Amino acid sequence: MDLSKSTLVFLGSSVTYGGGNWSMCDYIAETTGAQVIKWAVSGTTLCTTRPNSYVERLDAHIGTQDRCDHFVCQLSTNDAHGCPLGKVSESSNPADFDVSTVAGAIEYIIASARARWGCPVSFYTGTRMNNKVYEQMVELLLAISRKWNIGVLDLWHDPQMCAVTPEEYARYMRDSVHPTKEGYTEWWGPKFIAFLSK
Repeated sequence: MDLSKSTLVFLGSSVTYGGGNWSMCDYIAETTGAQVIKWAVSGTTLCTTRPNSYVERLDAHIGTQDRCDHFVCQLSTNDAHGCPLGKVSESSNPADFDVSTVAGAIEYIIASARARWGCPVSFYTGTRMNNKVYEQMVELLLAISRKWNIGVLDLWHDPQMCAVTPEEYARYMRDSVHPTKEGYTEWWGPKFIAFLSK
């Protein structure tokens, strides 16, 4: 799929924002010619237990964004520090989702984006790190993805992403969560373009 005429909307926190406001989003825009819109604020969570959550920002911005050909949301590592996981709802009604939990926030974001634009909705995970709660969040996201039939760019389980040498990892990552510019361009960016082009 040619992305040059696509409008891609990303919702996320610091990983989506990037170092110096440069992330894989900017790499995608420069490489493919797509219009890439970032709704990213560092330190924020999916769930509403902290200020300026993904849910709150989506509600604030969604009405003013007329076009979106693919909506992409970050599975924030910030939620792994104190946000309740929750569970997959049996409902598809956004009013029934407990957005103070990770699961409820994810489902609310999916339902809201799909209702607004009728476009593909995807989430992406971070790469492997030593964080058991985030690992549980990844598994929760995969369960939700099966319910909603959304895309998941699962960098956590990706064998190629897990196979880098310690030297490559040190070049690609500033810490266990945040890529360097080289990480965004050489490691993450091509994965995103391949995924979004399907």
